[in-house]
Amino acid sequence: MVQFTLPVNSKVKKGITHNTATVGRNIRTFEIYRWNPDDGDNPRLDSYLVDLDQCGPMVLDALLKIKNEIDSTLTFRRSCREGICGSCAMNINGVNDLACTQNINDLPSRVRIYPLPHMPVVKDLVPDMSHFFEQHAKVEPWLKAATAPVEGERTQSEEQRARLDGLYECILCACCSTSCPSYWWNTERYLGPASLLQAYRWIADSRDQATGERLDQLDDAFKLYRCHTIMNCTNACPKGLNPGRAIGEIKKRLARRSRK
Repeated sequence: MVQFTLPVNSKVKKGITHNTATVGRNIRTFEIYRWNPDDGDNPRLDSYLVDLDQCGPMVLDALLKIKNEIDSTLTFRRSCREGICGSCAMNINGVNDLACTQNINDLPSRVRIYPLPHMPVVKDLVPDMSHFFEQHAKVEPWLKAATAPVEGERTQSEEQRARLDGLYECILCACCSTSCPSYWWNTERYLGPASLLQAYRWIADSRDQATGERLDQLDDAFKLYRCHTIMNCTNACPKGLNPGRAIGEIKKRLARRSRK
């Protein structure tokens, strides 16, 4: 029988337990993935004991407390702390989420944190997002129009504007794409849920005049049709958006066009 194992240098080993002298009635253990490309060691899981009575309510608050007071070498991204920028996306207890909006009290007593899955790791909880943003650029996420607006602005009716709800709110955190098995298997060619949702955001925009061109670019066995409607993307979105529906709408537009 064939057995599949990780390469030796990829196996996560047990790490260090920090702050063992912590005392209090509300102690939580955070197990955090650590990897430094400069030391040549395997990745490891370090454990940090945090008194939640001395900490804010969100996972990001705990990470900041760890970095500021326990271990300054811990590396992660963060910015807005309001679920707007998407910088602190990571895998928390097996679920892709934003650390700034995930309440610690909604998690078990032992919280395990990894970087977003199936992306190269730069260091610790920081994934390399270069390829993800390159794919986003391929859908040309900007308004394309060949004619000038009539009165200085490109206006929309309330109904036309409403068609963009559930699309424009995407913050490109990559939680959806990195939860998608089709994206794991075809990362180089499948655009993934986030980029396809962004593509549909412009296809659905009444002010855009390049719908045909956009559909031509997406009519590809790998760019679009690697989606098998598993719907992990919709379950993973921390903003409550539905990338699966957006992908389905693109497929419907292509199907209607082919019947004409």
